[in-house]
Amino acid sequence: MIILSLKQKIVIMNYLKYKMNNLDIQYQSLLQDILDNGVNKQDRTGTGTISVFGRQIRHKMSDGFPLLTTKKMAFKTMVTELLWFLRGDTNIKYLVDNGCNIWNGDAYKNYVAKVNMQPGVPMVDFLEQKEFIQRIKTDDAFAKKWGELGPIYGKQWRDWDEIGEDQILNLITELKENPDSRRLMVNAWNVGELDQMVLPPCHYGFQVYTRELNLDERLDYLHKNSLHKSSDYFSEHLDSMGIPDRSISLMWNQRSVDTFLGLPFNIASYAMLLELLAKEVNMVPDQLIGNLGDVHLYKNHIEQAEEQISREPKPHLPKLKLGKVDILNGEFDYEILHYHSHPSIKAPLSN
Repeated sequence: MIILSLKQKIVIMNYLKYKMNNLDIQYQSLLQDILDNGVNKQDRTGTGTISVFGRQIRHKMSDGFPLLTTKKMAFKTMVTELLWFLRGDTNIKYLVDNGCNIWNGDAYKNYVAKVNMQPGVPMVDFLEQKEFIQRIKTDDAFAKKWGELGPIYGKQWRDWDEIGEDQILNLITELKENPDSRRLMVNAWNVGELDQMVLPPCHYGFQVYTRELNLDERLDYLHKNSLHKSSDYFSEHLDSMGIPDRSISLMWNQRSVDTFLGLPFNIASYAMLLELLAKEVNMVPDQLIGNLGDVHLYKNHIEQAEEQISREPKPHLPKLKLGKVDILNGEFDYEILHYHSHPSIKAPLSN
C-alpha cells in the first residue's frame, strides 16, 4: 500500500483537475521541491541561493503552448531574445532597441569591470547603468564597443569556429535529409571561448528527435487543422496535401537554472524554437524536455515563489499561431492566442 503525503495528494488532485495544464503544476511542484529540499549555496552574484540538483521538466506540445498561467509572462521579451540568438547577434543594442532588457545588467557589469581596469579614467566619464543603456541606444560607436557580450549563444549557434560553422543551418539540413540521425544537436558550450564570454551559457545545448507518424496520427492532425473530417484517406493522399509525416521533439540541457525568473523564459523559448523548427521542416511539435542541473531560487525570490505556489493555475494553456517562418534570417510572424493568467510577480534580477 502506497501512503501519499498531503502535498503529493494536492499535486495529484491538481493534475487531475487541470490535466490540460500540467505545466503550471510541474513548475509549482519544482518551486516547492526547492523550498523543501534546497541547500544553502553561495553564488557569483553574492545574493545567495537555495539549490537542488538534477531535475526535469516535460511538456506535451499538443496540450498547449507552455506559457505559465500562475503569473503573467513577458512573451514578447522572450521572443525578442530568441530572434537575437537566431540572428547570431551578440550585442545588446538589438535587444534594448526592441525593449528587451534582460542582458543589460551583464553588459553593464562588463563595462564597469573594464573601465575600472583602465588607469586614469576620469570619474566624470563613468556612466551609471541608466545612462549606459541610453548611450547604447543613441551612440552606435559606443554600442559597438560596450554592448558586445562576447561569443555567447548567437555566435555559437550560427558561427561556431574559424570556418563559420552554422549549427542551425546544419540542423535544418540534417532534419530534412537524415531525420533519424542521433546527431541532431546544437551546442553553445565552446570551451575554447568561455573566457571571452561575459557569462558562460546556462542552457548550453539542445538535441532534437523525430519519429514517423502513423496514419491515425496524421489524420488527427488533418482534422485538427482543417475542415476535413473524413477518415477515407491514404498516406499518399496526405502526402499530396502536405500533411506532416513526422513529429519532432526537443530536449535542452541547462547547467544553472534561475528557477523563478529564468526557467519560465527558458521553457517558452525552447518551445518556440521547437515550433519554428517544426514549421521549417513540416513536422508536428511533440515533446519538450528540459534537463536541469543546479536548480535554484535566489534568496530574494523566496516570497515571490511562495506567492506563485499559492495561485490556482488556469485550466488551459494558450495556443501559438505561426505565420511566415525564416529561421536562418531570424524572422517569423507569430500570435499567442487565448492566454489567460494571474498578474505578474516582480522580482530582482541577479547579475
